[in-house]
Amino acid sequence: MTINQIQDEIIEDFALFDNKNDQYGYIIELGKKLESLPQEDYKEENLIKGCQSKVWLTAQKQENLSDKGNEVHLKYFADSDSTLVKGLVSLLMRVLSEQPSKEILSSELYFIDKIGLGQLLSMNRANGLASMVKQMKIYALAYQAV
Repeated sequence: MTINQIQDEIIEDFALFDNKNDQYGYIIELGKKLESLPQEDYKEENLIKGCQSKVWLTAQKQENLSDKGNEVHLKYFADSDSTLVKGLVSLLMRVLSEQPSKEILSSELYFIDKIGLGQLLSMNRANGLASMVKQMKIYALAYQAV
């Protein structure tokens, strides 16, 4: 699936909820399902700056995910000390993981506004979400240059 197809799927998922509490609950459930990182990835250099909670994010180059030859695809891995934030980063990972780096770099993550995350999150959490997106794009740029 493309980045936009995945975003549209998330928008459809969130359209099923009647209120913000249901949305929060869904995001928290996503967070509970997020796998932990390997112990060696819980280090300072993997911490996202600008997040209220601690968020560790890493990326790995994925091989042979494209029939277009030498496109670089990334898979993201993350964890947080907050279940809500784990849910948020899992949404971002759902959209951007295993996508071509050039698509990640050019993507507009419109699902964030469409599902109302701006209204759902505090200013600090919204800033943290923006920091996570920024770091994911930095990884995409770095791996594309390799």
